[in-house]
Amino acid sequence: MQLLNEQFNSIYLEYNETQLRNSRLLLERQKEIHAKIPEIAELDRRISELSLNAAKLALDGSTTDSSNLNHDIKTISQKKAVLLSQHGYPKNYLQPIYSCPDCQDTGYIGDEKCHCFRKRIVSYLYEQSNLQDVFKTENFSQFNEEYYPDDYVENSTGMTPRDNIRRIRETALSFSQNFHQTHDNLLLYGNTGVGKTFLTHCIAGEALQHSHTVVYLTSLGLFDILEKNKFDKNLTSVEKSATVSYILDCDLLIIDDLGTELNNGFTSSQLYQVIDTRLIHKRSTIISTNLSFDDLREQYSERIFSRLTSSYTLLKLTGDDIRLKKAITARHT
Repeated sequence: MQLLNEQFNSIYLEYNETQLRNSRLLLERQKEIHAKIPEIAELDRRISELSLNAAKLALDGSTTDSSNLNHDIKTISQKKAVLLSQHGYPKNYLQPIYSCPDCQDTGYIGDEKCHCFRKRIVSYLYEQSNLQDVFKTENFSQFNEEYYPDDYVENSTGMTPRDNIRRIRETALSFSQNFHQTHDNLLLYGNTGVGKTFLTHCIAGEALQHSHTVVYLTSLGLFDILEKNKFDKNLTSVEKSATVSYILDCDLLIIDDLGTELNNGFTSSQLYQVIDTRLIHKRSTIISTNLSFDDLREQYSERIFSRLTSSYTLLKLTGDDIRLKKAITARHT
């Protein structure tokens, strides 16, 4: 899940095409208005003359005269807006058109990638991973609490698995709708097959629908990327920067199946860096794992365990293996 140079170039090309498309649209609007409202054509001609004179005066250092011309330009622009409104057009009909007003379709705000650029990167990555298809079938509307038993109370939660999953579902739904404001984090843990991955898919899909940047990685995928980012000499600095950026700066990072990777000093240090950096910058993270609390403490460092237990909402999923239940049901249908 890394963008190569040609993929970056593809995104830059999309921005160029967007700028050209919006420029053509503005020219078409100008031709339309100039034909219907000749007064505006004359005002535009006058604005062009004044803008050119203002630029020359600014280069010569004559700030007072330049300021006066800019005032005249503003006055004429206001007349244009009034004329447009009188003829049934929006006042901003002849203003520059931007698909993203924040970066004006450049992809950057200053030296930083705009949110629209980061979103395109993540969308590109999702297209490669086919996860968009997963979210179509695994979402909150497909959530079925009937898979969770209701005939016994789990000692660790004091609830039946079904009551417990109802509570967790509400927590997850609230999280997915508010994480960008509350900056909360979730740790989903429990045995294999109790719905942790399904729940993370639900949250990711909900967040994507609200235009948030979401990066979804298994722990194996995460550490594979981080290892290549650190040791692969064939990757350019641009590719490495993009890798770190989309992991550390996305609105929501989901790490699925923590504990399935080969744990060593490198993975522990990288995991701590990811968790700690995102906490510092108030970026929400979800981690799912089959490990118990004791296993988490033993397998990872004490400082990682401390971050998880102090900064994450802990949700334990209980019940039977849903995948096994589905497989048995499929055999009998």
